[in-house]
Amino acid sequence: MIRVLLLLILTVVFFSCDNTSEEKCVVSPEIRIDLNFKSLEDSIPAIRTKKQLVKFFSTHRALRDIFFGRANYPNDSAFIKALFSKFSHPGFDTLLMETKKVFGDGRELKQEFQNAFSNLKYYYPDFKAPRIETVITGLETDIFVSDTLIIVGLDYYLGKKAKYRPNMYEYMLKRYEKNFIVPSALLLIGIDSKYDKVNMEDRTVLAEMVAYGKAYYFAKRMLPCMPDSAFIGYTQREIDGAKANQDVIWKRLVDDEALFSTHQKMKERYIKERPKVYEIGNECPGRIGMWVGWQIVNEYAKRNTKATLPELMQTADAQKFLRGSKYSTQVSQ
Repeated sequence: MIRVLLLLILTVVFFSCDNTSEEKCVVSPEIRIDLNFKSLEDSIPAIRTKKQLVKFFSTHRALRDIFFGRANYPNDSAFIKALFSKFSHPGFDTLLMETKKVFGDGRELKQEFQNAFSNLKYYYPDFKAPRIETVITGLETDIFVSDTLIIVGLDYYLGKKAKYRPNMYEYMLKRYEKNFIVPSALLLIGIDSKYDKVNMEDRTVLAEMVAYGKAYYFAKRMLPCMPDSAFIGYTQREIDGAKANQDVIWKRLVDDEALFSTHQKMKERYIKERPKVYEIGNECPGRIGMWVGWQIVNEYAKRNTKATLPELMQTADAQKFLRGSKYSTQVSQ
């Protein structure tokens, strides 16, 4: 009866608490990063002929193949024809003007990457910063990250005031604002197996929760002054509500026998994209399992202060994180 009542209350209103300030952020270490940062926003709108477009892509092959999907077209001629038509659309000039208005000359974005990579170099001395290219694509693709290259489609991140916005659900659009770019890049770096070691044989919901939790923890360490909302994509009210209701969220995960389940249905319910986790409450944000995984990793790190970041990231045992964090005991009190 108590469990049903708690869930009923949560369904009606997802409790929130007063906004709390972020933990004190650590200033980036003075580690020099030679960042190869190229702003290509003006390049595509300046193209006037198909021949010029061919030449542009011949020197930017990664952009051609990864961002604009050359493989999706039957031949080069069809690819160039389609892209040239798109780039010649009057709306492309609007995207360029709005991009300039939001991002200016790109110095602020470059500095954010430098700060993050300076921290990354501190924790991982062998780290080599990837080349970064920014571009407008006509809302073709948002971001690509590899060890050697990061490409950012700036027009994806123009925010709610933009004339043209990506074709996706509103609850996903809130993650496509200017301040989400660098956190998104760091999450994609952090989730890579080079940093985030996982047990490939463990296909449980808990394993995925902790793997994502480690990536969020990694990204936050690289950008300590960024609010949590810039990583998880929740509003502050949603974060406050999740914190205030951790006991209810955890009880639902336990009652559903979700943690050690390998069923896709459970992963879709608690980890995958959806507007709300209605099984918990009408205001419980989607991907709540990722957020819980992040809290588990945070608590584990607090209780294991001698572990370095690389050591924590290389710990592949999800149950070790759960036991060592004492999260279940803490939220159940």
